[in-house]
Amino acid sequence: MIPVIDIFAGPGGLGEGFSALGNGGVPAFKIRLSLEKDSNAHSTLRLRAFYRQFQKTDVPDDYYKVLRRELDVAELYTRYPSQAQAANDEAVQFTLGEETWTEAEGLIEKALNGATKWLLIGGPPCQAYSLIGRSRNKGKEEYKAQDDARHFLYREYLRILGRFRPSVFVMENVKGLLSSKPEGSLIFDTILNDLKAPVEALAESQTPLAAPTVGYRLFSLVEDDAKGKRTYVVKAELHGIPQARHRVIIIGIRDDLGAFVPDRLSVTDSVPVKDVIFGLPRLRSGISRSEDSSEAWLQLIKSSVNRRWFQTAKGMGPNMEQQLSSAISQMTKPQNDRGAEFIPHPPSVSYKPEWFLDERILGVCNHASRAHIEKDLYRYFYAACYAKAQKTSPVLRDFPKDLIPNHGNVLTAIEEGNLFEDRFRVQLSTKPATTVTSHIAKDGHYYIHPDPTQCRSLTVREAARLQTFPDNYLFTGPRTAQYTQVGNAVPPLLANQIAAIVLKLFQDLG
Repeated sequence: MIPVIDIFAGPGGLGEGFSALGNGGVPAFKIRLSLEKDSNAHSTLRLRAFYRQFQKTDVPDDYYKVLRRELDVAELYTRYPSQAQAANDEAVQFTLGEETWTEAEGLIEKALNGATKWLLIGGPPCQAYSLIGRSRNKGKEEYKAQDDARHFLYREYLRILGRFRPSVFVMENVKGLLSSKPEGSLIFDTILNDLKAPVEALAESQTPLAAPTVGYRLFSLVEDDAKGKRTYVVKAELHGIPQARHRVIIIGIRDDLGAFVPDRLSVTDSVPVKDVIFGLPRLRSGISRSEDSSEAWLQLIKSSVNRRWFQTAKGMGPNMEQQLSSAISQMTKPQNDRGAEFIPHPPSVSYKPEWFLDERILGVCNHASRAHIEKDLYRYFYAACYAKAQKTSPVLRDFPKDLIPNHGNVLTAIEEGNLFEDRFRVQLSTKPATTVTSHIAKDGHYYIHPDPTQCRSLTVREAARLQTFPDNYLFTGPRTAQYTQVGNAVPPLLANQIAAIVLKLFQDLG
């Protein structure tokens, strides 16, 4: 098995894709070390590391009892001490930085155990590069991009390249990296040059570097753009991921290993939202700031017909009256109410069931709905009906006046059609989802379920399916933290395709 070091690992999406790739009946890659600073993501990472200590057919029933909330994680680790220790050694809560380099160096050296052919994967935290993150930062008078350390965390990547000389690396980040200018010039150009020559880039640092000097040839996983220019942007929806997630992904091959060139990702048919989330149990949303029960919820939604906005909505486009009336008539109390961290209701999926499903779970994990204020429930119901009738998600100007939020920036958004005009976004059932980001942890407005009779935002499990996490991948911590983990992750199914390309490289290297 090819050793892998995974840094800035998050909940482990990139590592999961590599770990799941088989080669002659055994895993092709072995995660030797995963470093992640967030405690909740690390907890998720550690539990998955425990799972991977076993062959799939030998995973103990106790693991599934943890998924069903029948057994505490601490007790699981007590019952399987050797596997728990191996998971501890693999998944380490750790903050990478110049001040922690000596400790990081020791962890990596121990994990590699003398291996010379190995793989480095990971993506430095992206909030400072993302377009929305930069938009928020512009509003902070005291914010200076050049002082934001997150812009330069990629240098921790360079330290490892310069010191340990991995044969191949895979680096992932947000598309906003291409246009970020923390010091007045494009940081992406600097990153590319530094990755090609990490030793030179670190010349002024105190990091002990490899000898001889190491360099890397950089490659994209996709075809050049229409102008023949190399692009590193991978559009996940073109590669079997049910989500329009565009990310910069760079493959580097050490330049002393020969003139090998990686294959490109295969382009496949798009996968719609319905193919991955419609097999999950139907739920209702909760009601915040008032009585929350299935009866109150049903009465609230059905009372829409007596609201002024409902009468206005009937004329908001073709088929709207029929769609609104049909949805109201189909409203019923869901069998599983608002769901839970575990529901004993076997799920299904029409897309790649062998990837998503695990019958040993005996149900669904991380599938609980959020609560919303009454006005937002009306907005969600209307938006889902509109999307079903018009085949597109409504923007603010498409809402009845009574449902438009009374916020100071709403009028500006409507008049200027700016970034936040689609603040209530339905994930269309017949198309790939829009990008699942960590913003899903803040509210559900951008992630409205396409079924109006559920009248809610997506659950953690639904978001995880859009990110292509297998159903037996448990997200730990509070629900807000679970959403954040899912939004920050690399889709494992995309990572699995990248892993196949990287495996071929290692086979060519001999």
